[in-house]
Amino acid sequence: MDATDLFDDPRLTASGLLYEVHEGLIAKLDPIWKANGLSGLDANALMRLSRSPGRRLRMTDLAAQTNLSTSGITRLVDRLQRGGLVRREAAPDDRRSSYAVLTAAGATRLARALPAYLEGIERWFTGLLNRDQLNELVLGLRVVRDAVNPEATALDEDTVGRL
Repeated sequence: MDATDLFDDPRLTASGLLYEVHEGLIAKLDPIWKANGLSGLDANALMRLSRSPGRRLRMTDLAAQTNLSTSGITRLVDRLQRGGLVRREAAPDDRRSSYAVLTAAGATRLARALPAYLEGIERWFTGLLNRDQLNELVLGLRVVRDAVNPEATALDEDTVGRL
């Protein structure tokens, strides 16, 4: 394969666009979280918890869904716990594991930030696509996510449709 053909490979275009979109959205949306005293990582964890059954996840599941190591999720949950946004709960069936649980204060903080966040999502992402484009994008993203990060898929069918 000629170097010019290699450089023009549409797979590079697709992956490059994905990276550019991700970075652009982060730049547009991070100020919303910061205005509410949260980092993007904090917000991601709080959203995952808020959309999970019982507003809780095993620490290992939260780590997988946020793409953090076990030590990384421990530090994140410790910080969120100090802020009163989550609490730890022992797993009744396994003494070695525990749950991160969204507190009322965490739900309130997230709910305060979400209207501006959703407005930003609408302005810079979902609102730019028609319904068919958005549905196809979501389906495609699920296929890729399930292949590259199968641990991040929620076990509960009701939750899977919402993440």
